[in-house]
Amino acid sequence: MEAKCTSEEEAQAQMDIWKYVFGFTEMAVVKCAIELKIADVLESHDGRPMTLPELSSALGCSPPILYRIMRFLIHRKIFKEISVGHESTGYVQSPLSRLLMKNGDNSMAAFVLLESSPVMVAPWHGLSARALEIGASAFTAAHGEDVWRYAAANPSHNKLINDAMACHARVAMSAITEIYADVFEGIGSLVDVGGGDGTTIGILVKKCPWIRGINFDLPHVISSAQNWDGVEHVGGNMFEKIPKADAAFLMWVLHDWGDDECINILKKCREAIPGDTGKVIIAEAVIDEGEEDKFKNVGLALDMVMMAHTDKGKERTFKEWTNVLSAAGFTRYTVKHIQVVQSVIEAYP
Repeated sequence: MEAKCTSEEEAQAQMDIWKYVFGFTEMAVVKCAIELKIADVLESHDGRPMTLPELSSALGCSPPILYRIMRFLIHRKIFKEISVGHESTGYVQSPLSRLLMKNGDNSMAAFVLLESSPVMVAPWHGLSARALEIGASAFTAAHGEDVWRYAAANPSHNKLINDAMACHARVAMSAITEIYADVFEGIGSLVDVGGGDGTTIGILVKKCPWIRGINFDLPHVISSAQNWDGVEHVGGNMFEKIPKADAAFLMWVLHDWGDDECINILKKCREAIPGDTGKVIIAEAVIDEGEEDKFKNVGLALDMVMMAHTDKGKERTFKEWTNVLSAAGFTRYTVKHIQVVQSVIEAYP
């Protein structure tokens, strides 16, 4: 029996379809705002509103074009507009616009610049071919090699990835260490597997100075890692051997790989930690198919990102995590939800 739509549903559909016709514009205009440094300039004005002439002069922009860009962003509550006098308005920051500052404490600007880069946008045009299993993965079809080999051969793109992961690490690790600091109690040494430029383990060691940190990643990634007190950088391949430590930590690593690869990585982690006291701490999304949470849309979008940018990566449900962990030889595990897209999974041999 055919389900009939109400007139209200039909009217709503006629409105909603435009989100998908012009869906790319929000990312593109936000990227433009970051590149123009609009948020940075407003922040440097010590909280005082800037009029259109002041802001356009500071940015070196065309006033009419900047007006239209700001109108778009204000409508989406990214910036604010307030009265500054008779028939005059000025622009000020919002909590959201501060996340677009290139050097803000919780900036997500580098992540936007990565995902909106031509390299990362190109694979999306091959998503239907991926679904039909025609040829290579979407990223490989667009660039001739997978994302990791491409990054190794292209230092500028490798930097985009490292910068994006570092800005994400600052947000995620702040939440993890504030809400679940007890996860790291009693750990003398910890290896961050796939730790990128070292930001994640560097932040953790600063918050938990009793931990000796090991930042472990591919040699070309480690070559540009930052120096952090209490952190040793080690280059290698997680599919072959992982440095010994009391515990292993993986954040946004396993979602890049299929189940077989994840099981292999987790087995290598299990070999690297003590069998009686060791544990593996995983920070990844856990997709709850039964109920809604405020980050579910992010988790589902991230799953599409994995489909476009990796060969076999995906976001996993609790049941899928259970299957992977059990196959890797972990006998018990707990899941703790935090106020970011990831949950914290503690797995014990």
